[in-house]
Amino acid sequence: MASNIGMMDSAYFVGRNEILTWINNRLQLSLSRIEEAASGAVQCQMMDMTYPGVVPMHKVNFDAKTEYDMIQNYKILQDVFNKLKIEKHVEVNRLVKGRPLDNLEFLQWLKRYCDSVNGGVMNENYNPVERRCKGGKDRSYRGSLKTSKSLQANNIHNSAGSDSVGLYKSSGPKQGKGCTGVGGADSLVDIEALSKEVTELKLSVDLLEKERDFYFAKLRDVEILCQTPELEDLPVANAIKKILYAADANVSALEEAQEYLAKAMSAADTDGD
Repeated sequence: MASNIGMMDSAYFVGRNEILTWINNRLQLSLSRIEEAASGAVQCQMMDMTYPGVVPMHKVNFDAKTEYDMIQNYKILQDVFNKLKIEKHVEVNRLVKGRPLDNLEFLQWLKRYCDSVNGGVMNENYNPVERRCKGGKDRSYRGSLKTSKSLQANNIHNSAGSDSVGLYKSSGPKQGKGCTGVGGADSLVDIEALSKEVTELKLSVDLLEKERDFYFAKLRDVEILCQTPELEDLPVANAIKKILYAADANVSALEEAQEYLAKAMSAADTDGD
């Protein structure tokens, strides 16, 4: 079971678009950003789809706008984890801030877990819209990012996100006539587009750094293995170290390592004869 998935697991290299497609297809939603799932309602319904009837959907607030309401959703989710004996701690305080990377990592874990239970096959008998209506409120879920003060503050701090642009639009007419003209509207559109691009670039950088760390850790493990007393003097270990310690990044050390290994093996055959 995937309840304990290491940070270097391939689950954490699933892209943002794939995660959004997974959520939208299964729950019949139209999320366009990872942060829109920050309220915890999506996660609760994913567990409800995986284990029908286990989640008290009438308690899940798909219209959560404040951190308090979001925390209540995550409490429901943690209770479900405890009931199912899933050893996964939910970093609620980080998730409700709406930071894309934190929420992406949790959704990557959730996808891996749900796929481990149902083999990645969608439950055709599950009606997500009907289940969202169980709570009595209007469940046309569109995420809580635009109305959560904490998420707005976070986006302003990180990348002057598009939601802060929305706030500017609502207060713009009070600040002067310039904001009401065509030029002002065009500028706001440009700012919103650039803000989205910056957010996506930051997310891409985060994922690339994680991938870099993953492969660096692999190389470090190989290096440690080659340095063990039992192996460090073996020709194959020395050949591997020639590749690892090659100084010129523009020249492949593979040929040199292969030549060294061939000579070492040839010498060993001669000594054996």
